[in-house]
Amino acid sequence: MSTVLPGSDRLLRRTLGERRIALVAWRLLVLQNADPTVAAGLAEFSTYRAHPWRRVEHTMDSGKRLFFSDREGLDREIARLERTHRRIHGTDREGRSFTALEPAVRVWVLVTLYESMTAMAELSGAPLSPAQRDQLYAEFRSVCDAFGLPAELFPPTAADVPAYMDRTVRERLEYTEAAHDLLFQMLRQAPAPRRLGRLRPAWPLLRPVIARMLTALTLADLPPAFRERFGLRRSRGAAVLSWTLHRGGRHVMTRLPDRLRYRRRMTGDDPARQEAVAADHGTRGTRGTGGTARAGWVPRPRRSDPGTARRARVETFFRQVLDQTGDGYLAAADLQAMAHNVCWQLELPEDREALVYAGFDAWWQQIRTSMDTDGDGRVSLAEFTTGVLAGIDQDPAYLHKGLHPALRALFRAADTDGSGYLGADEYRVLFGGSRVHPAELNHGFRQLDADGDGQITEDEFVAAFTAYFTARGDTAAGAQLLGRP
Repeated sequence: MSTVLPGSDRLLRRTLGERRIALVAWRLLVLQNADPTVAAGLAEFSTYRAHPWRRVEHTMDSGKRLFFSDREGLDREIARLERTHRRIHGTDREGRSFTALEPAVRVWVLVTLYESMTAMAELSGAPLSPAQRDQLYAEFRSVCDAFGLPAELFPPTAADVPAYMDRTVRERLEYTEAAHDLLFQMLRQAPAPRRLGRLRPAWPLLRPVIARMLTALTLADLPPAFRERFGLRRSRGAAVLSWTLHRGGRHVMTRLPDRLRYRRRMTGDDPARQEAVAADHGTRGTRGTGGTARAGWVPRPRRSDPGTARRARVETFFRQVLDQTGDGYLAAADLQAMAHNVCWQLELPEDREALVYAGFDAWWQQIRTSMDTDGDGRVSLAEFTTGVLAGIDQDPAYLHKGLHPALRALFRAADTDGSGYLGADEYRVLFGGSRVHPAELNHGFRQLDADGDGQITEDEFVAAFTAYFTARGDTAAGAQLLGRP
């Protein structure tokens, strides 16, 4: 089957681009993460617990690149995914070896996406006809063929997909920790999504309500074979909620104009994206850009004891930047996740991506060898803080041996146009996240941008980090990298 990317008028893009696909998104994630290989990779390498919304955004962005771009964009995204998955391998808690490049696993992840599109139609009370299923599956397979996976692993036709799903549920899937977390834990602990804007303060009140509704909806929508095998019960209330949301969503969405019914295509030839990119790049070299990012509440400055300021900054850096998995420890996966996030945001080519990973791997090796005092293969907050402060005090070249090479690789990756400068938006790409408020990042950037020209050089970038870790007090500009002390 040859790869012919479907156009914007095709059924695949219309179905996948409709906003109500979000109603089956959590169901899709549960099915995918019930595969033991996917779950093992998630447990060892993912930051989904600490950064759940970033994980969702990455998944959505990857879908856009795969199904809404041209052939060049598709090939580029597949190559990027393969480089990422090549790094995900190991041994799970049951002693089984796993690799994210296993063809059967990759086919499962892809097929569940097609199955979720058909489930969306069925749950809404307007199931696709056999002819529509055939058309959707043919368009879907035309994209999947670009992955180069064995054709015999895919269901031969759309009519074979239900049997494939039932067989995989019975023979391969497990009630993994990741699947349980998605159903019952993750949302109850998740930080506020960045898009909440002014509603962020209300998140502690909204979170339990949203979590209960999403759990009920997902349990109601999961395939019966899945619920039966793992003893998951669909309550009467959950069934009513599912019926109301899916059917109500269909009736509302089908009456909306296309600009509201469908998500905007964010592809390389999309004028809206070009304008956004141009605006981002245009901030470089413009005075005052440090304050042009998201407006909103600015956290109140914190007072710190000069005697403990440096230790407090090191601990903050550990919690807000380094501990990507949110488990209170540093391991190779945390540094790899930092590199992955940077490379993902910037869509780096393979050679530049490799430099970022190499820089962070070298930094992790220094952290591990100098700080892992109990030899358990990970570094606690106490070990990290003690190790950094002692290393700096005892060896003037300490930061040059680990942190500085990683920083220079980071800077050069973020400097996408090779100008030798970082603008405010590039700075936020590097350090933004749910645990650092955007307004604080703007403040940190302005502190480094002493002349107000909207840009930071590589040497200024490295010097600022040096000051962050070495300054005794909080007055140095570099001490405010992540915001007010």
